[in-house]
Amino acid sequence: MNPAANYPRYRYLLLAVFMLATIAIEIQWLTHAAVARPAEAFYAGQFNSDSFFNIDFLAMLYMLVFLVMSFPASYIIDKYGIKTGIGMGAALLGLFSLIKAIFATNYLGVVLAQTGLAIAQPFLLNAVTAFSARWFALKERALVAGFLSLAQYLGIIISMLVTPMLVGSDPGLPGYGSGFEKMLWIYAAFSVLSALLVVLFMKEEPGNIPYRVNEKTSFSSGIRTILGKRDMRLIVVLFLIGLGIFNAISSMTDSISEYLGISDSDGLVGGFMLIGGIVGAIILPLLSDRFMIRKPFIVICLAGMAPGVTGIALAGSIGTGPEQAYHIALASSFILGFFVMSAGPIGFQYAAEVSFPSPESISQGILLWVGQLTGMILVAGMSMKNNAYLGGFMNVFIVMSFIALLISIFLRESPAMNKARIE
Repeated sequence: MNPAANYPRYRYLLLAVFMLATIAIEIQWLTHAAVARPAEAFYAGQFNSDSFFNIDFLAMLYMLVFLVMSFPASYIIDKYGIKTGIGMGAALLGLFSLIKAIFATNYLGVVLAQTGLAIAQPFLLNAVTAFSARWFALKERALVAGFLSLAQYLGIIISMLVTPMLVGSDPGLPGYGSGFEKMLWIYAAFSVLSALLVVLFMKEEPGNIPYRVNEKTSFSSGIRTILGKRDMRLIVVLFLIGLGIFNAISSMTDSISEYLGISDSDGLVGGFMLIGGIVGAIILPLLSDRFMIRKPFIVICLAGMAPGVTGIALAGSIGTGPEQAYHIALASSFILGFFVMSAGPIGFQYAAEVSFPSPESISQGILLWVGQLTGMILVAGMSMKNNAYLGGFMNVFIVMSFIALLISIFLRESPAMNKARIE
């Protein structure tokens, strides 16, 4: 008998509204990242571009706040349930997206609104594996995590591709950098709609399949259990490297393009990375569920990450000119996105399985926390002194990606997958 048949079809509606809110929170993360140069012109005189508080700070703020709010958000999700946790994230998303649009022309106002949106993010992202454990059968959960990761990538790709069109990012055309207010109001409308749908439709669990909360450990003992497991410590290191590199590159795509000596006014370098991630987030988690294995797919993902990072880092020196460097960067971005971004949902589900009976919100929160910590440090270093050290960091990313591949070989297969295959 198929266990998934016992779950109500209503779960697909919940997945859809959860995905919409996730898309919205990720759009709000990178509203200014893909248009950093026109943003500097738009907010001219409101900040010092050579200081820590510059345009790149708006993207880094999400990472900084995540470090503070990740564990409190996971605690609330675990203690009060996914309806309360996800609902809080959605409410903050709707409120602060409106505030961000209202103060669109004021850099300080945007920073304050971005802080509120950054607080909302962990309530949504840390709930993914907890949501899938309540509403979906074991053989569906990596794919569900893949769809919610897909939602993150869709939000980011909208920021990368649509934002430049709304803002006007080509200095050679009329209206350069004049569309920030319009862009933020459009994104605010979508965010408010997404938030309302979550508040209206989100439920805690299926009535006929009660979530087995009595089998779970407490929040504090769950953290101790997680950190005491060998495979969980290894996957934490892998996310520290892989997610940290992804966060840094996606936050700095415009600056990286400038470093490579290429024009990317259409945002395609970041866009190709997200397109690859969208494709990979559907295919690889589906295959992981289909074959009931996790480790081999994690190793495959990290094996593909290494050439992607290398191609982006060296595109400027490999290419014979700006056009060829651009094409190398596009191809490498797609490869990087396909592999490293599909590793996320598989890794989240692997962590939830190897750390059982710890609450899923804790294992996912820890993985996201370390990735945000690394990403924040890397973005801060890359953007220092007007991106003076960006090239050096890109070369370090190559070494880090190969280290991650080596570590992944020492993972052991998920006990839940081993048991499921036997049964």
